Amino acid sequence: MTTPAPPAQQAYPEKIDGPVLKIAGVVVLGAIMSILDITVVSVALPAFQSEFDASYATVAWTMTAYTLALATVIPLTGWAADRFGTKRLYLTALFLFTAGSVLCAAAGSIEMLVAFRVLQGLGGGMLAPLGMTILTRAAGPDRIGRLMAVLGIPMLLGPISGPILGGWLIDVASWHWIFLINLPIGLAALVFSQLVLPKDEPSTTEPFDVIGMLLLSPGLALFLFGVSSIAEGGEEGASFGPRVWVSATVGALLILAFVLHALRTTKPLIDLRLFRNRRLTIATVAMFVFVIAFMGAGLLFPSYFLQVRGETTLMAGLLIAPQGLGAMVTMPLAGVLADRVPIGRTVPVALLVMAAGFFAFTQVGADTSYWVLCGSLFVMGLGMGGTMMPIMTSALKSLSNAEVARGSTLVNIVQQIGGSIGTAVLSVVLTNQLTATPSGPVDPQEFVADGFATTFTVAFVLILLALIPVAFLPRKKEESHLLDSEDGAVAAPVLMH
Repeated sequence: MTTPAPPAQQAYPEKIDGPVLKIAGVVVLGAIMSILDITVVSVALPAFQSEFDASYATVAWTMTAYTLALATVIPLTGWAADRFGTKRLYLTALFLFTAGSVLCAAAGSIEMLVAFRVLQGLGGGMLAPLGMTILTRAAGPDRIGRLMAVLGIPMLLGPISGPILGGWLIDVASWHWIFLINLPIGLAALVFSQLVLPKDEPSTTEPFDVIGMLLLSPGLALFLFGVSSIAEGGEEGASFGPRVWVSATVGALLILAFVLHALRTTKPLIDLRLFRNRRLTIATVAMFVFVIAFMGAGLLFPSYFLQVRGETTLMAGLLIAPQGLGAMVTMPLAGVLADRVPIGRTVPVALLVMAAGFFAFTQVGADTSYWVLCGSLFVMGLGMGGTMMPIMTSALKSLSNAEVARGSTLVNIVQQIGGSIGTAVLSVVLTNQLTATPSGPVDPQEFVADGFATTFTVAFVLILLALIPVAFLPRKKEESHLLDSEDGAVAAPVLMH
């Protein structure tokens, strides 16, 4: 007798339906708040210095504390999502982030502001991996590419729009509003999340890896503190003391100890055995190299317009906006293609387009036409929109339904580390160029422009290096592995309630 096919196989409609679009809208609201807040604060550092009569090194902790809180909480998110349920945890993360935002706006001292930024980071660090988990489970294997493209818009536009929004709010109001703007968005996200997010059942038997937490969370925090300090020192022309190198080294050793521990325990905090999945491994390596280049280059563009061309922060943000516009053009198309065409055929083309747009910046000078630069940024955006989210989609489609929460957490950790490394490396390269002794009499502005051109060349090489792992992405249509881990049936959708 023939065994009938599991009914869950036909549970997902082909088109993106209303309920899933509502879920995507909620996830995007949370992602916008979390990602914007990483970059929007960067333009407020001079205002913090004036308001609190503090040094740059002190106010820079408003960014470092947020990053470290993100690094600390991300490893816990996969376990907590399984243990308490994604909806409950997502609501908690939204509340922590929104409450932290309000408290930041009310801070009366730089110490209070740094402390409240930690609270913000604890909430913000959970929003991205939880959002990816919720979307992956709700969309199903054949629609995940299109839905991940929706989530990718704030992930790519956050670094671009953050300086624009922050500069405008500080100009027309005050620094308090870069935090207060999160209040209405956060309240709306809380209400809509309660109404539309699917209710999932937590796994009450999931054990907690205490040793893993004690190794990985402080390891990530110390490592990212070290590389963040390298980046800040590079921007300020400071020397890197023992505190920086010791922090980065101890953090790296703790991460290595966690790797050894995770491979020996049955239920690790982050399941590194997921890397046995060849498709996940290739996609993760490709994304890691790409993020190093993308985040590092993202630091350089506004700095060039500020330091070489003498533009205001707001104008610098507007000048790099074409990059976001380009990404908005191709990202929806890339999402559709990711569900229908093997990404090994589309991502290399998109990455080459991005490299072609970036090449103009390797030749940049003190008076390069803004038409050329903005046009190049637009072309870069076209390539970016077809690169990052398809790679992430490929990684998550290769996981079973039970692995999605931990897989999305793993992907976010890789992103965080890659972004920090890219920022640190190119900050150091730029500082070395700007502090070098010129060989002869040169125009100071042209000397600085040449330093940026050399640093842009390093970033360009990093983008080309990303082509190596991208070349190994799947070039044939593969069946999705978003399956139930117990019986192999396609996982039933998480229904609306």
